[in-house]
Amino acid sequence: MRPISVHLHTRVEPLEAAWRLLERDRLNSLHQGYDWCASWAKTHTNPLAVLHGMEEGRSIFILPLEIVRNNMIRTAQFIGSRFNNINTGLFDSGFRARCDKAVAEQVTADIVKQLHGKADLVSLQNIPLDWRGERHPFSTLPVIEHQNHAFQLPLFEDFEATINQLNGKRRRKNFRNQQRKLEAAGGYRHVVARSDSDKTRLLDLFFFQKAVRFKAMGIPNVFQPPETQAFFRMLLATGRDGRDTPLELHALELCGPLEGKIAAIAGLSRKGDHVICQFGSIDETLVADTSPGEFLFWLMIEKSCAEGAALFDFGVGDQDYKRRWCTVETIQHDVLLPVSAPGRLAAIAQRGVTRTKAVIKGNPQLYAIIQRLRSYADETPTAATGTGD
Repeated sequence: MRPISVHLHTRVEPLEAAWRLLERDRLNSLHQGYDWCASWAKTHTNPLAVLHGMEEGRSIFILPLEIVRNNMIRTAQFIGSRFNNINTGLFDSGFRARCDKAVAEQVTADIVKQLHGKADLVSLQNIPLDWRGERHPFSTLPVIEHQNHAFQLPLFEDFEATINQLNGKRRRKNFRNQQRKLEAAGGYRHVVARSDSDKTRLLDLFFFQKAVRFKAMGIPNVFQPPETQAFFRMLLATGRDGRDTPLELHALELCGPLEGKIAAIAGLSRKGDHVICQFGSIDETLVADTSPGEFLFWLMIEKSCAEGAALFDFGVGDQDYKRRWCTVETIQHDVLLPVSAPGRLAAIAQRGVTRTKAVIKGNPQLYAIIQRLRSYADETPTAATGTGD
């Protein structure tokens, strides 16, 4: 085994060149991309712990972490974890191919050593051990299955072939019915925000629609904090590289008597041939009988097929609409690395919490009660903040 050195950085800027080289690999998640992590770091105050692995003077991995304190435990976790749908870290393809159990154990031991005195626990969540035909370098380590799975739809160049995976006849009939209703209401446009003013307008409207929706459902609004909103605004201002983008806003805009009204909004990210739906919202006072959110998904998936994407990712969380759209369910796992004695206790507790969440989410009635209780707690000024999952 060639010697590997692990270095700790507390800023992202010194690593930008090496970072952008590693992020080009199609299997490295866009959530560990430089733009995503730099935008989060600039809008949040958590200390950073970016771990840079080198071998013979060459970068072989970057794990972009931030340290979050909760109940006196300092946890090093992926930057922006609360809004990440898939975490892989950034790994060189050659290193990923030859990283066996011995190498993984040596690397994680070095990571723990680097974080000694700075964190109590390293919690690497939402890692798919098998992703698009390859194993994750940490797949040989002890892991626990994450309580949430992710859902994807494979895309083909032929949109009809894509829809045929999903009971195509019934899907097309539903789409035509929705389309007729929208045309009867005055028509519609599929809008992709390009100008700064359109981006600001749609993002502000998304935050408003989501707040209304969360309040009606009695669950916490994870998009409410100013730093969270600032993060998404910064992502929108980040430049595009071809079709790749950290965030792009799509909307279903109405015409005729409802000219300019926005019935549904979605935020998409794209890296290579992988498209991820980061968030979505609807205005339930507008054309509700047309299921505008579902209709917008059809339009976005059709556009993604035409633009050569191979995977449309609906992200983490088991919801009925995702199961209606998706043919692939991806199980994700968490890697827990205790750094201190309190961290070892926290790891045991976190495993228990994860298993408990899995049980709760398997019981819809119990999950609804828990969400309502958390919503009431979040409205109390002295309440501790949760993780939203």
